[in-house]
Amino acid sequence: MDKITKKYGPHNIDIYSLIFGSLLGDSYAEKRNGSTRMILQQEESNVSYLMWFHNYLAVRGYCSLKKPKLETRIGKNNKVRFFYRIRTYSFASFNWIYDAFYADKIKKVPKELDKYLTPLALAVWIMDDGTPCTFGLKIYTKTFKEEDVLFLCDVLNKKYNLLARFYRDKHQFVIYIPKTSMARLSSLVSIYMPPSMHRKLKSYSFV
Repeated sequence: MDKITKKYGPHNIDIYSLIFGSLLGDSYAEKRNGSTRMILQQEESNVSYLMWFHNYLAVRGYCSLKKPKLETRIGKNNKVRFFYRIRTYSFASFNWIYDAFYADKIKKVPKELDKYLTPLALAVWIMDDGTPCTFGLKIYTKTFKEEDVLFLCDVLNKKYNLLARFYRDKHQFVIYIPKTSMARLSSLVSIYMPPSMHRKLKSYSFV
């Protein structure tokens, strides 16, 4: 990828989908020196997803081909946590994504979500923050405000008819997709997931 492309793009819908899906989850954007990069950090237990994410970006020229290295940090109660981290290259043409997702450095859900919440973006978001449960799937929304989560559910329901709703769980909101919608959800996203991540959809990944 040459310098002009790194600065200006163009970027195709798959790259935007990957970025939007990951920013709804654990990734964050960092603006510096007039350009923006994306950073994804995952615990060691999610290494298969992170390596899939890295390969998707690396073969398309958006990050280094070198595989991420295992790093350590001190977590709660001084417990040593192991994690991997990916940093994309910086692009001036990513600045609008930063502006869409952040207000005063606080992450928010962008108004442009409907266009970019493709099945690939939805798959990435689920791999990031989805947790299977007896009655369907839960997606943890971390720091998003209630109005953001309401908007997320609205997009999921109008665009994909997933019957999503949300509730508060301690200090965050959780989006719940019921069992009756799981076959439809799986038909949308499972083809984008590596086999190791089909566990997020339980048996519905093979519908």
